[in-house]
Amino acid sequence: MLQHFRGNLDYWDPLLLDTLATHREVVTVDLAGVGSSTGRTPDNVSDMARNALAFVDALGLKEIDIVGFSLGGHIAQEIALIRPRLPRRLVLAGTAPQGASDLHRWSDDVYRWAAGDVTTPEDFISLFFSGSAEGTRLAWEYLSRTHARTEDRDPESSLDCRDAQYQALMTWGIPESSKLERLSAITQPTLVANGDNDTMMYTKNSVLLAEHIRGAQLRIYADAGHGFLDQYPVEFGQHVVQFLGR
Repeated sequence: MLQHFRGNLDYWDPLLLDTLATHREVVTVDLAGVGSSTGRTPDNVSDMARNALAFVDALGLKEIDIVGFSLGGHIAQEIALIRPRLPRRLVLAGTAPQGASDLHRWSDDVYRWAAGDVTTPEDFISLFFSGSAEGTRLAWEYLSRTHARTEDRDPESSLDCRDAQYQALMTWGIPESSKLERLSAITQPTLVANGDNDTMMYTKNSVLLAEHIRGAQLRIYADAGHGFLDQYPVEFGQHVVQFLGR
């Protein structure tokens, strides 16, 4: 499982992990320079993917299913292209294809919520959740779950990590429609998922992603934003389990 921009191990919703773990082994990871991991965070997605592959190789895994969320979804796509026989199935959540439109320069609101030196709970909720009364209620429930454990928490990612990941995201997002052709090389069964109002990666880019990966399934969650999997962790987890079990 590959995490989003600035996210660490403690950002995964325990309800999502528990739903997945009832059916299979689940491996979460802080890549180099993220959270508790030492090293330097790469400033491009290709090197992040090679970093992830080094981790997979160190575990001796020969075949894996990948859930990639946001930036993690960029990395998952790159892994499938660099090492095409390693992933069995892909789940690409709240992410976008390289070169798609409206990725290169976030809106002022998204940049303020995502890239500040300190991310407040209110910033996180504005960025990841729908903004409706129900979405906001579910957002606070997510935060209560992810902060229930107060000891031995994974450290927040550093500002150097933020800057490197931001550069990787902006480079990936330079508009270039020819980059979409790369997706034709992904032949693994793929589930693309997002909320119906993702203001960071834009839901339309999830649709574009599904259109360019042969046979991809697309699932859009109502009244949800970029963090739909935090808003509906059990439902999304069940959909992932069903997809991976086919």
